[in-house]
Amino acid sequence: MATDDVVHLNGLNVLHCAPDGPPLDGERAALDLIGDAMGRDAQVVAVPVARVAEEFFRLRSGVAGAVMQKFATYRVRLAVVGDVTRHLDDSTALRDFVHETNQGGHIWFLPDRDTLDEKLRAAG
Repeated sequence: MATDDVVHLNGLNVLHCAPDGPPLDGERAALDLIGDAMGRDAQVVAVPVARVAEEFFRLRSGVAGAVMQKFATYRVRLAVVGDVTRHLDDSTALRDFVHETNQGGHIWFLPDRDTLDEKLRAAG
């Protein structure tokens, strides 16, 4: 199993999560990642799409809202990194949600680490 690692990008520490770690599937998982990030002095958590539970992408489940609320409350940025196209193709609501979320400065859905680096540079 690969391990999560912290890298320094644009003045911020980013916790890059391994794809084969525990799924991001609710508040408990969000708090575990936030605690890990804070313990490692990371201000951003980058979670690969492979590690995000399917329920997260079904907005009616409430998982995405609960997870995002925890990250916002603790002021830790969250980036879901990878291809979410298949989820977006299935839901207009999710497509709109991702678009709106990406306009903000706290939670993002990004295709790759390079885009995360650019987003952090732009966000300051």
